Amino acid sequence: MDAIVLLRDGLAAALTPGNLLWAFCGVLLGTAVGVLPGMGSAMAVALLLPVTFQMDPTSAFILFAGVYYGGMFGGATTSILLNTPGQASSIATTYEGHRMALGGRAPQALGTAVIGSFVASIIGTLVVALFAPTMVDFALKFGPGEYFALTVFSFVAVAAVVSGSVLRGVASLLIGLAIGLVGIDGQSGAPRFDFGSPVLLDGIDIVIVTVGLLALGEVLHVAARGRNAPDLASIRAGKPWLKRRDVRRSLPAWLRGTALGTAFGPIPGSGAEIPTFLSLGAERRLAKRREQRGGGESEFGKGAIEGVAGPEAANNGSAAGSLVPLLGLGLPTSATAAIMLAAFQQYGLQPGPVLFERNGDLVWTLLASLLIGSVLLLVINLPFAPLWARLLKLPKPYLYAGITLFSVLAVYAINASVVHLVMLIGVALLAFVMRHFGVPVAPALIGVVLGPIAESELRRALAASAGDLSILVDSGISLTLYALVLIAAFIPLVSRVRRLRAERRERETTGAGTS
Repeated sequence: MDAIVLLRDGLAAALTPGNLLWAFCGVLLGTAVGVLPGMGSAMAVALLLPVTFQMDPTSAFILFAGVYYGGMFGGATTSILLNTPGQASSIATTYEGHRMALGGRAPQALGTAVIGSFVASIIGTLVVALFAPTMVDFALKFGPGEYFALTVFSFVAVAAVVSGSVLRGVASLLIGLAIGLVGIDGQSGAPRFDFGSPVLLDGIDIVIVTVGLLALGEVLHVAARGRNAPDLASIRAGKPWLKRRDVRRSLPAWLRGTALGTAFGPIPGSGAEIPTFLSLGAERRLAKRREQRGGGESEFGKGAIEGVAGPEAANNGSAAGSLVPLLGLGLPTSATAAIMLAAFQQYGLQPGPVLFERNGDLVWTLLASLLIGSVLLLVINLPFAPLWARLLKLPKPYLYAGITLFSVLAVYAINASVVHLVMLIGVALLAFVMRHFGVPVAPALIGVVLGPIAESELRRALAASAGDLSILVDSGISLTLYALVLIAAFIPLVSRVRRLRAERRERETTGAGTS
């Protein structure tokens, strides 16, 4: 009950005209930045740090929270319309969201995304406010062995979910792991895969990989297809209102995605990519099961609305959950949370258990502003979904030239290095080849993000146990994750065996009938 009273007081403070204005500006700015490839909410918050130095801390964090949530939805806009995610956490949305757009349902896909973001933000923020101590205790149970098990589970889950061929999914994952190994080894100091170039000693920046694989790779793919590429100008821009059938299908997906995102958000190193892909895989399996039970043909692969609702809810749910270790432990679990930690230090504040006691007014006003930001996100973006869809009416050369321009600027802004632009072109060509041969790019990106984390946690675990491998399986969390790994690995094999048996029985029946 104390939490409810404190949240109510924070809501009253956040509803002042000044704080409402900052929340509105944050959501608007975050949405605008989220649609730019390679930018995302993390870079927007970083750019705002020096600007907000003279601001009141409460107002500054309300602005940052609005940018955080707005950026989450902004990344989904280009995922749905252009098959080009604005940030890595929106990759999962591209699979069904862009197919919905190609089918003339771009406004419905955008409407589903923004409502899913709203639902997840409201529920996730309330869960954080009411159960933050319990979630902190859960996050503290993750040691090096548990982190390694989590990364292995993520590798297998993503490779199995996003590709029709397990072989292609694993190949893409290995490509990402190889890119992630470039640079100096953090423990031994030995250079790896640097090819004698001093620039590569720092590794390949994640912005370069994200922009090259997702944005420029898509531009090259569309350019190579020429007239065979989908005609985006023919896509209708209608009203974003969902039919009753759409809401009935989306509501369970919103709730499942919110649960996954909120659960993974507090875990350091998990990021938003893992729960979004897990949500996509769960919705695909549930749709397949309904089809087998006679509940109608699955629309996955053709533009299933559940494939947008679940991942977008998981995305925003993880954003709310990531505030738990940030506020309760001073431990960031995402790039944006890490920059917000720097903002706390800028104001002389130290996140941790004492933050709730010494600066309770700031914490509860910040949490309340997340609820307000969620409402503003819905109010600002839902009516404008058809307007966003009209961007596809732009001539294709201008549209993709704009994507290329913003992509190059995003990479050049890292440290104004021409070598980084050369890296960008190399990664984009790799992405083009992968798309040409039907190799999914999502496992590669997961490999780049989680590969170094998996290596670091494995080494930490073995160092702590003096080389004893049993440390990797000495907890219930690790055993559960490895059990899920085996299930995720065997499900495609079992499905393939069943399909082959069904085809053989059908051939035998057909042969008996003709004789």
